[in-house]
Amino acid sequence: MPDTIMSRKITIIDTTLRDGTQAPGVAFDREAKLAIAKALERSGVDELEVGTPAIGAKEEDDIRHILDLGLACPISVWCRARVEDLMAAERCGASNIHISLPVSDIHLSALGKNRAWVLDQLRVLLPPALDRFEAVSLGAQDATRSDSAWISQVARAAARAGVCRLRIADTVGIARPSSISPLIRTLAAAVPGLPLEFHGHNDLGMATANALAAAEAGADAISVTVNGLGERAGNAALEQIAMVLQQHPELSCDIAGESLLPLSRHVAQVSGRPIAPGQPVVGDMAFSHESGVHCHALLKDPHTYEPFPPKQIGRRRRFILGSHSGRAGIHHLLGQAGIQASALQVKTLQDLLKSA
Repeated sequence: MPDTIMSRKITIIDTTLRDGTQAPGVAFDREAKLAIAKALERSGVDELEVGTPAIGAKEEDDIRHILDLGLACPISVWCRARVEDLMAAERCGASNIHISLPVSDIHLSALGKNRAWVLDQLRVLLPPALDRFEAVSLGAQDATRSDSAWISQVARAAARAGVCRLRIADTVGIARPSSISPLIRTLAAAVPGLPLEFHGHNDLGMATANALAAAEAGADAISVTVNGLGERAGNAALEQIAMVLQQHPELSCDIAGESLLPLSRHVAQVSGRPIAPGQPVVGDMAFSHESGVHCHALLKDPHTYEPFPPKQIGRRRRFILGSHSGRAGIHHLLGQAGIQASALQVKTLQDLLKSA
């Protein structure tokens, strides 16, 4: 693991209990929500976004129970840019809120609004919100399908109002690292004192890469969900971001690697969304090897074909017998089973596997 003494810590904001519950067919009961919230805190997540109060009385009550846990990390709730949403958040007893506003012309047109309306909403909603809540963050919804000059204008207005953080949302997962990096750098220059957060969706499989690009370009926080759970193709995955940051030479986070596998498996079970065998970090095949070339090299130096030691997340390396197995791997597996085999016997078994 690289030396992270001089690394910049990235704040990890988990939204499994908000954005994750928007995944079609996923509905956590209260017991599951409480268990997930406690597990996330134990894992070292810096902040939890735990729901949308405006959904209704049951959601408000669930949020209230999570707040009553007295977790050490900050807990926030998600609000639309509406007074009634702020009232619902207040009824829950929330002290931290996130207000999301559409900023792209695509979204504004669909709502019959324009850019002037966005700035009006900031002037109308932010002062009373900042009076009523300890911390207010602002979300620029669909920011990656808008121009950076306009997003910078929104950012400056938010900074003047006194929000604690600006969330840049890649709402339909359309961004690329090469577009995220300059956007974050532009915003960091426009509002140097305002922390920036990146919230990435995975529609094109780019959420983790885009989140990392945002962090490398200067974003202070990344929004994630366990297993990437979320609407459509999901979000940037907590376990992937955590392990990328743990290997990074310049960035870091406080997530405990050994907490990721049990957390991932628990969320998979209660969400009804099984972990794909080939899913990075937590999939069953993530540290499984069959290729003879790979197994032979791994027996000499585990770094050859693994990005980090499996024990770092509480896993074990597995060699699997198959048509691609080499003699070194076969001999190793037989030895593990307490079976002594001659070179000829190992070669015979290898030939049988190849012809199976």
